[in-house]
Amino acid sequence: MKPTHLDRDGKARMVDVSGKPPLRRRAVAEGKVHFPPPVATTLRDDPITAKGDLLAVARIAGIQGGKKCSELIPLCHPLPLSHIGVDFAWEGDTLCITAEATTTANTGVEMEALTAVSIAALTVYDMAKALSREISIGGISLGEKTKESV
Repeated sequence: MKPTHLDRDGKARMVDVSGKPPLRRRAVAEGKVHFPPPVATTLRDDPITAKGDLLAVARIAGIQGGKKCSELIPLCHPLPLSHIGVDFAWEGDTLCITAEATTTANTGVEMEALTAVSIAALTVYDMAKALSREISIGGISLGEKTKESV
């Protein structure tokens, strides 16, 4: 396997996907924000912080981040997104974030889903950092990627 974003001389390039057929594409990414136990309890019981509703603001930020993926990551293609969703679930002292992105295009949406999770996690951190400096973000990964004929 060789990197797809390099030309024959090893220079960065945007991949030409013009010859690929448009397909219905979906990607799901996951990430985690770990909190000290007292902070997790506080946020589970009342997610309203000094900056607003933790999950509502992080959800909107994640959606915006996924929509701006091609502006943030230089070699990503701008895509006509059909949907980006961001969801949250508590597992003990960890807030699990899941983002789903869909499109009908000639390239995939995994970077959009990963960006949505990353931006949502950073927003959670920003909104909760006044409660603790022991908050950490991790486990960001692609969970699922599908494509099917239109």
